Amino acid sequence: MEELQNKYDKNLKTKGTGCLGATLLIIIIGIFLIIISIFTYSYYNGLVTREEKVNAQWAQVENLYQRRADLINNLVSTVKGYATHEKTTLTAVTEARSKASSMTISPENLNDETIQKFEQVQGELTSSLQRLMVVVEQYPNLKANQGFLQLQSQLEQIENGIADQRNLFNEIARDYNIAIRKFPRNLFAVMFGFKSKSYFKATPGADKVPVVKF
Repeated sequence: MEELQNKYDKNLKTKGTGCLGATLLIIIIGIFLIIISIFTYSYYNGLVTREEKVNAQWAQVENLYQRRADLINNLVSTVKGYATHEKTTLTAVTEARSKASSMTISPENLNDETIQKFEQVQGELTSSLQRLMVVVEQYPNLKANQGFLQLQSQLEQIENGIADQRNLFNEIARDYNIAIRKFPRNLFAVMFGFKSKSYFKATPGADKVPVVKF
């Protein structure tokens, strides 16, 4: 009888130990899942915030380029009143402006190829504008026109703003790119599909703010 009692007591102890071990395992797994959830919440929201900053800054860059295109349209209209015989140059500016205005990029597609295309069409507009300014030199009355002088001032301000906003975009994009590459954020970046953003590349003379001369 005593031997049976001892076996029964041992069985109770074994069952008690097993239940305690299972409970501890469940608690440990629960704590682990809570920690993972906290990290996921924190890192995901942090990456979303950084990506939205990139998107917002890109929108600001595009907005300034569009303002420049609108201003150039007014500039061409003013020049037409004086330089009626410069149709070829005026047409070239108008076509370049139309092409630049139609070129938009979704923030989700900011890669080297799309940014290069964007810079190319904007560069074509800048080149055509420079050729137009050569024509303007031949019309002293146009250069003295008050409306034309106001357009000059506005265009210079926008060119300065574009340079500043491009630099700011690169800084914000760099912060985002660093964030998605650092461990352990890179694990969550891959999990949730966060992709790196490309930068505006420096071109010869890009260290100097463009000056529009009339």
